[in-house]
Amino acid sequence: MSKKTLNIGVLGCGAIAQAAHFESCTKAKNAELYAICDVVDELRERMAVTHGAKKAYANYDDMLADPELDAVIIATSDAFHVPASIKALEAGKHVLCEKPLGVTIEEGLALKEAEEKSGKLVQVAHMKRFDIGIQQARKFINERMGKLTALKAWYCDSTHRYTVTDAVQPKIVSSSESLKPKGNPKANLQTYYMLAHGSHLIDTARFLAGDIVSVRARYKDDAGLRCWFVETEFANGTLGHLDLAVSVRMDWHEGFHVYGENGTIKAKTQNPWYFQTSEVDIFDEATATTYRPLGADGHFYRRQVEAFADTILNDAPMLGATIEDGLESIRGMVAIAKSVETGEKVYLADMKGGLES
Repeated sequence: MSKKTLNIGVLGCGAIAQAAHFESCTKAKNAELYAICDVVDELRERMAVTHGAKKAYANYDDMLADPELDAVIIATSDAFHVPASIKALEAGKHVLCEKPLGVTIEEGLALKEAEEKSGKLVQVAHMKRFDIGIQQARKFINERMGKLTALKAWYCDSTHRYTVTDAVQPKIVSSSESLKPKGNPKANLQTYYMLAHGSHLIDTARFLAGDIVSVRARYKDDAGLRCWFVETEFANGTLGHLDLAVSVRMDWHEGFHVYGENGTIKAKTQNPWYFQTSEVDIFDEATATTYRPLGADGHFYRRQVEAFADTILNDAPMLGATIEDGLESIRGMVAIAKSVETGEKVYLADMKGGLES
């Protein structure tokens, strides 16, 4: 493409769109918030005016039929991710799809097939890949760490998260008329929390240490404090341990440690709505020094959009998560659920279905 900016339409005017995607498109140096689509008239028009979208659509098919539209961000409920992404691909549009990619392995495979047929790009919105601290950790692992020995990573949501987010996010406008999936996604909180938070944890671990071969998981629920401890085997032989907890009786607690032949990495990741780069301390054995990347630009949602646009407009290397990355996150979550059920080691390659199948 010879264009300088990518015209993006956002499907859905819910919380994630209001808190992240609208602003990211308006701030991106190489993208534009071209259109907004939502079935709720008042919500759609309010967001279009607030964020300066050129067009507002009540019907998704109408937005996809717009020849000036280049790509869509799928910012809907999880159950709509794959159907909406496939529709966009069939209409000749590129896709940035919120995580998780889907709720079953089979629908993720269907999306992968649709992407291959379309010749368009699908990127999964694992925005932590655009945290400069995490990127620098991966750079050290790939270039200087040598043999990786072990990784432990944790994602511990806080009982106080909504107090914090209400203070730092824009006021989220909601509507009882918004389109909702069949059933209640929060009816099974064990599944809901794994999809919402486990996908982040698994993708970060894979981003740093590579493919996960198997997991052995334990789960405990004490008075609503749900904890998954997951023994993880990576394809490169790295030992792993993942800790997902919702919700801890403390502040937000997220990060990772990586131990290797030529150094060690210790990282603390902030509540994402602070838009603050992870505090990553990298110890280099060769120089016996520790350094911390500043990462002044902590808007990883905007950086994600810019990288997405750069790949489409300029054929730049894809820095974000691919469909296969999204599929591996689903396989990992399904394997963890299966291991919790059986108490056995479970191999990701054997997985089918979803978390509740």
